[in-house]
Amino acid sequence: MSIAKQQVINLIKELPEKIDIDELMYRLYLRQKLEAAEEDVREGRLISHEEVAKETSKWFK
Repeated sequence: MSIAKQQVINLIKELPEKIDIDELMYRLYLRQKLEAAEEDVREGRLISHEEVAKETSKWFK
């Protein structure tokens, strides 16, 4: 997945004047993950809460 140059510029403009590189990398990573999640929603690649609860309940038996 890629991010548009303008999105990176907008993200950087919202940052504080001083930020360490790890924080910047984390925010870019988070942005990428959020974009991927939004695409999954648009494409209908979802699992309902009920399905998740049913599957994870097996872990605690």
